[in-house]
Amino acid sequence: MSRERLYLFDTTLRDGAQTTGVDFSLDDKRRIAKILADLGVDYVEGGYPGANPADTEFFASNPFDTGSTARTPPRFTAFGMTKRAGRSAANDPGFQAILQSRTDAVCLVAKAWDYHVRVALGITNDENIDGIVESVKAVRASGNREALIDCEHFFDGYKANRAYALQCAKAAYDSGARWVVLCDTNGGTLPHEVAAIVEDVVQTVPGTHLGIHTHNDTENAVANTLAAVRAGCRQIQGTLNGLGERCGNANLTSIIPTLLLKSEFAEQFETRITPASLAGLVRASRLLDEMLNRSPDRHAPYVGESAFATKAGIHASAILREPETYEHIAPECVGNRRRVLVSDQAGKSNLIYELERLGVDVTRSDPRIATLLDNVKSREAAGYAYDGADASFELLARRLLGEVPQYFQVDSFRVMVERRHNAIGEQITVSEAQVKVFVTGEAEALWSVAEGNGPVNALDSALRKDLGRYQSIIKDIELVDYKVRILTGGTEAVTRVLVETHDKSNGERWFTVGVSPNIVDASFEALLDSINYKLLKAGAVAG
Repeated sequence: MSRERLYLFDTTLRDGAQTTGVDFSLDDKRRIAKILADLGVDYVEGGYPGANPADTEFFASNPFDTGSTARTPPRFTAFGMTKRAGRSAANDPGFQAILQSRTDAVCLVAKAWDYHVRVALGITNDENIDGIVESVKAVRASGNREALIDCEHFFDGYKANRAYALQCAKAAYDSGARWVVLCDTNGGTLPHEVAAIVEDVVQTVPGTHLGIHTHNDTENAVANTLAAVRAGCRQIQGTLNGLGERCGNANLTSIIPTLLLKSEFAEQFETRITPASLAGLVRASRLLDEMLNRSPDRHAPYVGESAFATKAGIHASAILREPETYEHIAPECVGNRRRVLVSDQAGKSNLIYELERLGVDVTRSDPRIATLLDNVKSREAAGYAYDGADASFELLARRLLGEVPQYFQVDSFRVMVERRHNAIGEQITVSEAQVKVFVTGEAEALWSVAEGNGPVNALDSALRKDLGRYQSIIKDIELVDYKVRILTGGTEAVTRVLVETHDKSNGERWFTVGVSPNIVDASFEALLDSINYKLLKAGAVAG
């Protein structure tokens, strides 16, 4: 039986750019466009031509005009508003800037709620309809490209004035819009409402011309999107990692694997996403986070590090025998991997699986397994947490097995924090750290001094300033996240520090942990593990 086609419309570069704290550079936009093309989406909305210098230059050429015939590139899409009331399409400079962009499609936002027509636009309902009609016709007449209408506030408009919301949608369709997109702009509509409304709309506009655009203000954007597809919509709008204003947009990183891997959708629908491109989903998600300088969401469905992680020993034992017992899909399908965590709840199955994954050849009867398990549990009782610090666990295990060389030894370190006035009288706080290190095989100590934004940053900078023959190996690593948790109360509180390190040369990240009543000492332990882990993975030789 033939399957129906679903079309994926990505608006990361437009709606995603409205995320608080997100500001895409021109280079970012080009890199993200390539990621989306490799993934296999049908449309990439690039932004608003003329809105800012980066968007203007981005739209100066089509980013997918590479001349390649290996695959069909996404349809490059410009975003804008329908023409202004009281002006013709030809006499509206903003609208003309959109028409002059080099794109395959144009997506125009139009009011579909009569309340907004009256309050936000200050025009009549008929003037709004006329604007939709004339704008769609102008796009169609401007060249061989598609016209899309985003019916803004459609669901709220439908609930307030069903007849007018449907009139807006029908006007767009009758004028030649390829897609009429129903937008839950405020993000407050629930799945059962979306399903019922879309089922009604398809009686007026065919589902083959209907799209869905949802926001996540009730944590239902993905559910609302899937409900709309089941009810008849055949275009899906969303963003990578759910970026978007307020609480974000529908997360394509969750929607895409659901469409391909869940039988209810996979048996009825098809997309341009191939199994090979789906296996690159984790990489696409991480690359976007990398560009935004954000730590990936470890608990994100499908792509998060914890999406296929198991902590309890009884679950781990079952997973190792039959993965389907606790995994709803094979993690490799989306480019993820199974993680059997080592913690105080772990059993031998957890340890053996993790050691095998690390390439350590052990058997269940190896007496060192019991020793390692006892060691892990006693250290976690003291405050360590290895389920969130896999690099520190690998070092712990390999040290027990005699597989970690002593690359260097820290003889001493000192940290000073001083608050003083600078040369122009401003009060500043300065942190300075000094570290004395002996590299194995070297007779002379290495002394390093560095300033930093706080004592830990200063200590990190000093430690990585000069490690002799190992300096070239660690030159590209950086501390990108630092978390502190106080484990016990009082003035003698025990502190746990979790450090995330990033290697700029290959994009890898790893987590290490340190525990001490002294926060600086705990931080230093985690930093030492981080450097030793890099040296171990790089195959550095001691002595």
